[in-house]
Amino acid sequence: MAQITTHNPATGETLATYDMHTADQVTGILGDVHAAQPAWAARPIEERAGLAGRLASVLRAHKAEWARLMTLEMGKPISESGAEIDKCAWLCDVYAERSAAWLADEPVAADGRDHRVIYQPLGVVLSIMPWNYPFWQALRFGVPTVLAGNASILKHARNVTGCALALEAAFAEAGFPEDVFRTVVADHEATGALLDDLRVAGVSLTGSTEVGRGVAARAAHTLKTCVLELGGSDPFIVLADADLDRAVEGAMTGRLLNTGQSCIAAKRFLVERTVHDEFLERFTAAMRGRTLGDPLDPGVQVGAIVNEKELQNLLDQIEQATAAGARVLCGGERLDRPGTFLPPTVLADVETSMRVWAEEVFGPVAPVIAVPDQETAVELANASEFGLGGSVWTADIARGEAVARQLECGSAFVNSITKSDPRMPFGGVKQSGYGRELAWFGLRAFTNAKGLNVYD
Repeated sequence: MAQITTHNPATGETLATYDMHTADQVTGILGDVHAAQPAWAARPIEERAGLAGRLASVLRAHKAEWARLMTLEMGKPISESGAEIDKCAWLCDVYAERSAAWLADEPVAADGRDHRVIYQPLGVVLSIMPWNYPFWQALRFGVPTVLAGNASILKHARNVTGCALALEAAFAEAGFPEDVFRTVVADHEATGALLDDLRVAGVSLTGSTEVGRGVAARAAHTLKTCVLELGGSDPFIVLADADLDRAVEGAMTGRLLNTGQSCIAAKRFLVERTVHDEFLERFTAAMRGRTLGDPLDPGVQVGAIVNEKELQNLLDQIEQATAAGARVLCGGERLDRPGTFLPPTVLADVETSMRVWAEEVFGPVAPVIAVPDQETAVELANASEFGLGGSVWTADIARGEAVARQLECGSAFVNSITKSDPRMPFGGVKQSGYGRELAWFGLRAFTNAKGLNVYD
């Protein structure tokens, strides 16, 4: 039987070995989930939403255990792992409170006696999720999708298999029916078979743009509904009138959250020339001052890169930039110690042709460019294939909103880092994907918006 072995990126040590599901087992799980979905959908939304509240309690009860598991499997600081569990519980609270209203029939004034839009589940929805936020990514999709009356199968990243199985256990402990949320530990071939199966009505993927294109193309053969949340290279614009204390703190936090391994991390820093040098000096000092080390240490602020391949890609991006004229102001080289560690890195004299600017940089590397004015900042911010998030920092709120409206992205922020909130829609444009998660958009993403028309 094929197996998956997980490793601790901070030490290289083996964590656990898991048996993979065979193709027949995956097919059997799909059959069970497909059979369970109609009875689940028939339950009142208030009853389904109540189970989300119980799931929140389960998450809080297991916070220490599951935060440690996250940190061991993918290397994020333990403080951030605990915060991830808290955020997942908050997500459940929001949907427990608001799902019934968000799924309620919507009356429409038309020419008959009664016209309404009603929201009905599609059936079984497959989710393919990444390693960087092992609980949040899966639950951000899973909770609203299941509460809408669908059943779901989770195919998680191999290196967080322990988290994937814990998620299935969490739904079971909260009282969800046995086959409403299942995890499969499967290879690409078995996952592809799920994508091809007509019993799967939709698919949600969070991952790279390259993988998203492949999943979308395959899902198109059976006309499955898709939500794709893909890569990002979020601009972080600092205007001349910005509060530099806030901007520097936001830049550091936005770049280093999850050790920089986040699709919505600030990745391209555009600073008006009149404040560029001061911002750069203060930003570099702040980045240099972060504590890097064993992610299980509560005092550590920057953890390990997830694996050797991702670390080497970051080093290659830095090397290409410096060879083309960029200056390393801090960091830039891996630590000489076991594990995959890269210190926070700031690059100056960056050009837009460099890989660190044109590509997604999935780690604690911050390229900074000086711009002459607001218009150039917006132009360069939008000159990217990505369009996930973006932020602008200024003392003039009206000016900030005007700039934010011009950014080609799914979520724009004024004087805040890009972040997700269960009460607001989340997703991207351009090569960052399509469809929306969270808020009522996520609840309705995998529903049939049916027009119900009654005439006398």
